[in-house]
Amino acid sequence: MTRPCVRLYRGAVVAAAVGALVVPVAGGTAGAAPLAAVPAAAAPSPTPSGDEVRDLTPEVKQQIDQAVRRVMEQANIPGVSVGVWTPDKGEHVKSYGVADKDTGRKMTPNLFMRIGSETKTFTVTAVLELVDEKKIGLDDTIDKYIDGVPNGDKITLRQLAGMRSGLFNYSQDDAFFKALTSDPQRPFTPQQLLDYSFKHPVLFQPGAEFSYCNTNLVLLGLVVEKISGQSLADYIQEHILDPAGLDDTSFPSGNEFPQPHAQGYTNQTATGAVADTADWNPSWGWAAGAMISTLDDLRVWARTVATGQFPNGERMISPATQKERLITPPTPIPGAGYGLGIFDVQGWIGHNGSLPGYESLTIHLPSAQATLVVLLNTDINYKNEEPSTLFGDAITKIISPDHVFNLPSQPAAR
Repeated sequence: MTRPCVRLYRGAVVAAAVGALVVPVAGGTAGAAPLAAVPAAAAPSPTPSGDEVRDLTPEVKQQIDQAVRRVMEQANIPGVSVGVWTPDKGEHVKSYGVADKDTGRKMTPNLFMRIGSETKTFTVTAVLELVDEKKIGLDDTIDKYIDGVPNGDKITLRQLAGMRSGLFNYSQDDAFFKALTSDPQRPFTPQQLLDYSFKHPVLFQPGAEFSYCNTNLVLLGLVVEKISGQSLADYIQEHILDPAGLDDTSFPSGNEFPQPHAQGYTNQTATGAVADTADWNPSWGWAAGAMISTLDDLRVWARTVATGQFPNGERMISPATQKERLITPPTPIPGAGYGLGIFDVQGWIGHNGSLPGYESLTIHLPSAQATLVVLLNTDINYKNEEPSTLFGDAITKIISPDHVFNLPSQPAAR
């Protein structure tokens, strides 16, 4: 098996290297070349300069609509909701297509959606809050908290959060893929997920390279639980969701899914046939990808996570810790840097998410205080491109031409 890089996106697509949560294709082998080495201490990725965001005039909104519909048609997207918000140049919130292909029920902005790897931003926030409380340190090694981790005496919490641990990504394991697709409603425990990873040798020494890895987040979730004495879900609820006012965001324990929600469509199945995944159990993603949210909650979260400040003005993360979070060394994907559970693509700060049936993109442009959220009900690639980032590219070309959410073409592997 070649080194797993999960999904690499192109153009408008953020690579799994910068944020998807996916399972392997049937057979479980990854088909892309290894990610190039990237020094952990490299400088932050550059932020482009220039005009920020255009006025969202009727003409610009019409251009957004046309671009969204074009991507939907090209990539065969059932439904998508898009939100663009600025403090002084207007907003545009709209849904397109259907939430349920069988009934024809329309996509609407209020639907609950699975957000996949955007969960990572919440888990890492929990870690950083504990850092601010001086209960843990970013440069502590993971063996201080969790036993049995390969290279555990060398891998730091910082390297886990920054995807530079060298651990094998459990979701790339063949046995894991078979277990998940044979019974998509089965629950997984964090230890079961780690077991799939730890039977593989490490990919590289800690800090030597960047390699997107869900195993890292499972370990960080366990650290939060051990130090806080709470379940990860309860900690996130009490210390992040409640203070941020994110009443429609949740961390499910099983396959529960609030109503109304969109059905989700994937071809990441045992046979490759398209399946509806709304009732799949996301526990296999746990701290890396199990959460649920809405368009409006993610609008709030985009600014909150990018600034480290709750909507009421109180600090979520101290300025010093937030500054460390936003140091985003380059990845093998040109133009994309990854910090502590967050990326920077041409000035847009945030994360994307992808798990079978659903994709999301939540990004904030601090220089313009603008936010873009995209939620859709499929993760099926279009010509090796992630659909969520196709939308991100198409929309930012219109609203922020000097800050286009673009990434170069890369081969796809799951």
